[in-house]
Amino acid sequence: MLTILGFAMIATFLVLIMMKKMSPIAALVLIPALFCVFVGKGAKLGDYVLDGVTDLAPTAAMLMFAIVYFGVMIDVGLFDPVVRGILKFCKADPMRIVVGTAVLAAIVSLDGDGSTTFMITVSAMYPLYKRLKMSLVVMTGVAAMANGVMNTLPWGGPTARAATALKLDASDIFVPMIPALLVGLLFVFVLSYVLGVRERRRLGVLTLDEVLVEEKVDEKETETVLVGAGGSGDGKVSMRKSVAGGAGSGTDADEQDDDFQGLDPHRATLRPKLYWFNALLTVGLLTAMIMELLPIPVLFLLGAALVLTVNFPHIPDQKARIAAHAENVLNVSGMVFAAAVFTGVLQGTGMVDHMAKWMVDVIPGSMGPHMALVTGILSLPLTYFMSNDGFYFGVLPVLAEAGAAHGVSPLEMARASLVGQPLHMSSPLVPAVYVLVGMAKVEFGDHTKFVVKWAALTCLVILGAGMLFGII
Repeated sequence: MLTILGFAMIATFLVLIMMKKMSPIAALVLIPALFCVFVGKGAKLGDYVLDGVTDLAPTAAMLMFAIVYFGVMIDVGLFDPVVRGILKFCKADPMRIVVGTAVLAAIVSLDGDGSTTFMITVSAMYPLYKRLKMSLVVMTGVAAMANGVMNTLPWGGPTARAATALKLDASDIFVPMIPALLVGLLFVFVLSYVLGVRERRRLGVLTLDEVLVEEKVDEKETETVLVGAGGSGDGKVSMRKSVAGGAGSGTDADEQDDDFQGLDPHRATLRPKLYWFNALLTVGLLTAMIMELLPIPVLFLLGAALVLTVNFPHIPDQKARIAAHAENVLNVSGMVFAAAVFTGVLQGTGMVDHMAKWMVDVIPGSMGPHMALVTGILSLPLTYFMSNDGFYFGVLPVLAEAGAAHGVSPLEMARASLVGQPLHMSSPLVPAVYVLVGMAKVEFGDHTKFVVKWAALTCLVILGAGMLFGII
């Protein structure tokens, strides 16, 4: 019964948010509360929620201060050189922009934190997508898939969890998987190219000058309508040519390129004299995070306080920076605590345990020698419908034990368990995805409908490559 109710609760949540009948926060809170009553454990709802909040509070704290830290770093210009390089490559070609999104997300993902990746990627690419009227779900989908592949880095989380759960060395799991993961990343780049070509066909290819002229013409036409001026279609074409001529003859090309930059190169918050301090501080912070010198929430809390104090020594300026990022902080932290209700009910009522046991029990005995393949396939739905902790510490040991009975090594099982990460990064239980869709101003349901099929295909490509190379 709990198995059916668990799947029904997840399905209800996904259907309602994809149909936009409820907001994600409301769905994450109200649906599990309702199902908790159905299970007959409504009296314990408070305990389940508090347990969930307790478990996710460090994550919420980390995201809050990480958003402030990297938000300030974006403000002061730390990432401007990388962004300029990507934008220079992209020009105003939709295909290049989509590919550039994937490349930028993959590069920034080297820090092992999804929220950081999404903040930097969206900050850099969002203005381009808006200016060219490109599909924003393409941006969120490509970024999530690239980050999902890179999330398998030993310091990203899943590999460390698999190593801990099966008492293995993380490098023994990850290093042999590199060829398969590279194939998966290459597939994401190829998919980005295909999606970009589709956007190019829909929108055409423009130069920076044409894009800026288009924007100025739209503004001029709006003003004309507001003052009640009439005109035929020919009149609009004439006006367009006039503005184009003016742009071509009287506007400096470099000035236009600056206007097109995703990050304003003349913004007041830039701190060029502190660039190397900020760069070294960020490298030191990421190094400390990888070496686990302090808990990640503590590192970001200290980092945010330090970067605010050094870059903005005056209190009004610090308040202004915090206020500038308050919306993202509130949206993400609110979503995390709402997700705590969902995970708390799933775990507290025992739904997760029953769902995992059912999934294991339905595996035919004849599949025993192929448990690595089975684990790879199961990692797609299981890491999407439950947290990484639930999958790696609750399900993987059971699957590994079943595999060992048929001669499948724990290393193969651990590697296969990483396959589902590109899909996992778009799970409603992953706090970072709310940073992505929130900053991109994309409905979570729209993102889900777009990305699930492509992310699942990426997972299967990684699984196929792993089997082809004899890794899995």
